[in-house]
Amino acid sequence: MAYVLAVMAAFANALTSVLQRMGVESAPADTNLKLSLIAYAMRRTVWIAGFMVLIAAFLLQFLALHFGRLTTVQPILTLELPFLVAILGIWFRLPLTWREWVGASMAAGGLAAFLALSAPSGGNETPNLEDWGIVSFAVIAGCSVAVLLTRVGSPAWRAAWFGTAGAIAFGFTAALIKTMNDEITRGWSHVFLSWPPYAVAGAGLVGVFLAQNAFHAGPVTASQSALVIVDPLVSIAIGIGLFGDHVQTAGGRLIGEILAMMVLLAGVFSLTRSPLVVKVKSEDGEDAHVLSARRRGGPGPALEPG
Repeated sequence: MAYVLAVMAAFANALTSVLQRMGVESAPADTNLKLSLIAYAMRRTVWIAGFMVLIAAFLLQFLALHFGRLTTVQPILTLELPFLVAILGIWFRLPLTWREWVGASMAAGGLAAFLALSAPSGGNETPNLEDWGIVSFAVIAGCSVAVLLTRVGSPAWRAAWFGTAGAIAFGFTAALIKTMNDEITRGWSHVFLSWPPYAVAGAGLVGVFLAQNAFHAGPVTASQSALVIVDPLVSIAIGIGLFGDHVQTAGGRLIGEILAMMVLLAGVFSLTRSPLVVKVKSEDGEDAHVLSARRRGGPGPALEPG
């Protein structure tokens, strides 16, 4: 059940990216990173549809973490990029090159191999406040170091480190969602009298803020790579350390798991550099009408090879 829900959440995230991109791609250039951009988007039906799908994606992830483990659910969410490529290729009839085919195959194959070899189990431990304090300190320290590293270097370097900070925050948010699920078993009236829902909101907003800074700081290839690659790694570490998730490592499995994860992340990295993904994920307004033009049957702006 958790696997199915996580795959559905990944697809919903991909669809959200497409719909919301269609909603803002024709916005005036001077609205970038301003509240007026949101005001413009909210007048577009397609953006509202994307927002509704985004809510559905959150609920699917919430349910996946209720039935499954952090070490299982978060890596599956990396399938967002193969799904995004599939939507662009099938729905918008954009040409797929070797980069998209190889990247999607590596991401899916690496994920399947990792889950098969690791056979995650456990994950039922209830962390105490001391455990949460240690993890929170590590998360704050990691985000702080990543943000400090954005003070120097090229735009790509800054985007990558902002993306890393955002990914750490998103991984921590997933852990908070997991513990919020445990609170629900005690009754909904108890949920909002405890701290997890408010921590989820706070950590999620921090993650969104850092991600927006990542998109603004430099090329989306750098920011998206960090966001998608670091999130599952952080989630696996938190799942093992906080919830007692257990992955099989005996009999050479550990080497296979490392290789499988490397294949997964290499595939994801390749997809983040695909010109198809860049045009949807970028917020700089380049080739602004590529999706809408395609849906109207026009050729749309040309996509430069990445």
